[in-house]
Amino acid sequence: MPERTSYDAVIVGGGHNGLVAAAYLARAGRRVLVLERLDHTGGAAVSTRAFTGVDARLSRYSYLVSLLPPKIVRDLGLRFAVRKRTVSSYTPVVRDGRPTGLLVGGGDARTRTAFAELTGSDREFTAWQRFYGTTGRLAERVFPTLTEPLPTRAALRATVDDDATWHALFERPLGEVVEETFSDDLVRGVVLTDALIGTFATAHDPSLRQNRCFLYHVIGGGTGDWDVPIGGMGALTDALADAARRSGAEIVTDCAVTGIATDGRTAEVTCDQGTVGARRVLVNAAPRELARLLGEAPPPPAEGAQLKVNMLLTRLPRLRDTRVDPREAFSGTFHIAEGYGQLESAYQQAASGTLPASPPSEIYCHSLTDPSILGADLVRQGYQTLTLFGLHAPASLFTADNDATRERLLAATLAELDTHLAEPLAGCLAHDADGRPCIEARSPLDLDRELGLPGGNIFHRDLAFPYADPADETTGAAPAAPARWGVATTHPNVLLCGAGAVRGGGVSGIPGHNAAMAVLEEG
Repeated sequence: MPERTSYDAVIVGGGHNGLVAAAYLARAGRRVLVLERLDHTGGAAVSTRAFTGVDARLSRYSYLVSLLPPKIVRDLGLRFAVRKRTVSSYTPVVRDGRPTGLLVGGGDARTRTAFAELTGSDREFTAWQRFYGTTGRLAERVFPTLTEPLPTRAALRATVDDDATWHALFERPLGEVVEETFSDDLVRGVVLTDALIGTFATAHDPSLRQNRCFLYHVIGGGTGDWDVPIGGMGALTDALADAARRSGAEIVTDCAVTGIATDGRTAEVTCDQGTVGARRVLVNAAPRELARLLGEAPPPPAEGAQLKVNMLLTRLPRLRDTRVDPREAFSGTFHIAEGYGQLESAYQQAASGTLPASPPSEIYCHSLTDPSILGADLVRQGYQTLTLFGLHAPASLFTADNDATRERLLAATLAELDTHLAEPLAGCLAHDADGRPCIEARSPLDLDRELGLPGGNIFHRDLAFPYADPADETTGAAPAAPARWGVATTHPNVLLCGAGAVRGGGVSGIPGHNAAMAVLEEG
């Protein structure tokens, strides 16, 4: 039960963003209550013993960290760290009847050689360095703005200070610059994948949703690196919950919120255990859920487009490309069926209502970089985890029969992986205490049911560019704090602090930080 009947701030949802907001507000002396529907905090950023009787704590949903600002870790005194991956990616392919691939990592000299062996010259590697040098400079300039008040479009363009880059990434479909910069289909595909994680789009989508997704994937930390959370994702949210409690926030789990009523100055939050008053309500849930709680019309439907698979292996499988050690290939991002043409074909098939014939996906092995998620016996025996994220699997494909469609797509995805292995993956799967293979899969509809993600959309809705909407800008008085920080709703004292806020998405804590800053700015 909540300890009080009224709070300065009630936070709906105990995911990582809600916990960030709670910690900041409690540290500033506010009376804070967090209400969480599930029996644990963490939301999508949790570690779970997914397989019966097996001592392996997997990052069940979200799994890598890039967008979490070090500022938040420092400000909140979090006992949390990440570890760099030594390999960025490996992409297998068959050319001229021979299994080969592209390994990116291990230093410039080694990567240059890998590009030359695949493409026959240094051209693609030179273009790669130039392209990612540009995105690196963009990241250095844009990432620090994410924890500041929203810039105008003109102000962010001035911060970027590179008209060619701005035009290429903020104004033109990403496919145009990818095709102008790279010639090799596989290289083009590796670049494009960062624009399609959780985003159902083509390279030339005129809405630029692929550009927005790409931007957030290349600016994290000011470098674009995607790092492994030591101890799994649950280590982050456990640290955040500890920080919030140490600062004085109250967290109540097993308590679903059923309604929010507000007159713009005060609010009442109704939950399973009664009603509490609040000066402000911060909602760490999707805009769809906010509308439901307020009794308002829902926003346009959002749709996720991914298959998430967790596996535990007794050992890594051998590769057909014998030049590459599986421990390197799987420690980075292992791309499957993600050539440029393959990605377009998969999109067109899914858009027409059929499962892709060659489902694109990517895999990485957390335990190679951080074995602490495995029990000591499993480490000694050489067990490894695999996390797979499948692309171009929109929720609409699963509505007729979610279970059967999920199993068909899982089988097709693993069969596609097997084409690049020297042995079937099934032979490497561990088994749980009941003798079942250690593999679990989640469709977009599963993620909607389990986590409240609308249509399984991992970003809650389409990502937005990290600047104020030009349509909302005024030439008069400065906007109120919630609008200045990108967390405003139609109600002055109800704020979004989840992924659906401007500059939301990913495991970042940025919407939670920004919602807390908006509250503190208003006093």
